[in-house]
Amino acid sequence: MLDHILSILIFFPAVAGMLGFVVKPEGIRAYGITVAVVEFALSLVLWLGYDPSVSGMQFMETLPLVPSFGINYIVGVDGISLFIIILAAFFTMIGIASLPETKNEKNMIVTLLFLQMTMVGVFAALDAIAFYVFWELSLVPMLYIIGAWGGPLRIYASVKFFLYTFAGSLVMLVGMLFMAYFYYQVTGKWSFSLLDWYRLVLPESYQIWLFLAFFLGFAIKVPMFPFHTWLPYAHGQAPTIGSVILAAILLKMGTYAFIRFSLPLFPDASVFFMVPIAFLAIIMIIYTAMVAYAQEDIKQVVAYSSISHMGVIILGTFALNVEGISGSIFLMIGHGVVSGALFLLVGVIYERRHTKLMSEFGGLADVMPRYALIFGIMLMASVGLPLTINFVGEFLSFLGFYQQSHILTLVAGTAIIVGAIYMLAAFKKAFFGKVTKKENENLPDLNKRELLALIPLAIITVWLGVYPKPVLGPINSSVESVVELMHEKAQNPEYKKKIADVKAIKLARAAEVKEAK
Repeated sequence: MLDHILSILIFFPAVAGMLGFVVKPEGIRAYGITVAVVEFALSLVLWLGYDPSVSGMQFMETLPLVPSFGINYIVGVDGISLFIIILAAFFTMIGIASLPETKNEKNMIVTLLFLQMTMVGVFAALDAIAFYVFWELSLVPMLYIIGAWGGPLRIYASVKFFLYTFAGSLVMLVGMLFMAYFYYQVTGKWSFSLLDWYRLVLPESYQIWLFLAFFLGFAIKVPMFPFHTWLPYAHGQAPTIGSVILAAILLKMGTYAFIRFSLPLFPDASVFFMVPIAFLAIIMIIYTAMVAYAQEDIKQVVAYSSISHMGVIILGTFALNVEGISGSIFLMIGHGVVSGALFLLVGVIYERRHTKLMSEFGGLADVMPRYALIFGIMLMASVGLPLTINFVGEFLSFLGFYQQSHILTLVAGTAIIVGAIYMLAAFKKAFFGKVTKKENENLPDLNKRELLALIPLAIITVWLGVYPKPVLGPINSSVESVVELMHEKAQNPEYKKKIADVKAIKLARAAEVKEAK
């Protein structure tokens, strides 16, 4: 089964989703949970079968689709994509299990299963066309989830989400077509395989324009400033499950794609744009943190907080070294766990009070102590408290970028303090003080279904904050391969000199260790 486990992980939810149409409405929830549990179990099998000592692609499968144009179905995983696939399976399971009763429940669960297929497909695809197909298909289920089950402005939010991301993807597609054409010019054959493209060394002028073409598609997906305006509407109008999947998984497609495409394909352009992108990332961190502080809606606080943390991920990615990139990938996972949990928690209080305004709460710690405890744990993880999952990723991201610019890292680091201010202010408004609203006096605390969804997230938050090695080890191994590939392809003289210095230091250290032994 391991020979085809990736294809099973990709297409099993879609096949099960189609079969879900014939399931009776009263049995659809149990059916959806069963499918999601099986998918999550398969993702754990993938992890168990993964060899962390191998830095390259594993579980690869290839099937010719249009061989005359080099279009193939190619999938595989490494340490960069493995845990995001597991995270996608985990949150689909958590999302379906914690789904409150809703209209057209069957359609919602079937849509989530189709969405899961596209998410796993994006993170497993190693052919550019297959990647693009899964990337675009992921828009359709999320468009439907926001448009059918969202708030009063759901149509506006869903259309804005679709148009922004679709427009960026078209520019990215042009870049992919040029890459295939360039490969044809060099080798005499067409190929859309990323592994083939990695062997190309493009002129720096080509890299600049291609980097920008891919950047637009990825930056909108993240979303980076100034392309972020679709996200607060999407989060604000989406149902809880939509916000959870969007924050935990879909936003990671953009940051993952930077590491999978932009850095190894365009190393010189990545160096060229490092500082401008770092400025954009710092603006993301500071500006959205300040906007979050001004919000009265607690869901909007979490939404803008999510954008701010994505800025740290971008900063780590464009540190262009092992520490920064490994930290950014680990922070993708941490941000997924923490922001997904926070949106679930916001959904819990919304189901009870049908409002998200912090002025309508106050004193919830006395009324709902279990809810307050888990919210507090996730809030502390969100602000990067040591021994929580986000601290590890943020520390490594800043450590990586510190090697590039002390000043910019200092500015970005102090901006994290703003994040602590607005999150603690929101917690104080909602949970402390006296219960001033009569409607809040008898609110029920977390029930068994909600605890079943939230306790595992709290455990993961603390466990990977204390002991990140099981996840960080495989990530680090694969990132080293990416950085080594960038080094080999780099043409920029200054960058080559820096690489040579780093290699010399590593060789000297290795010689010292060998001599000591």
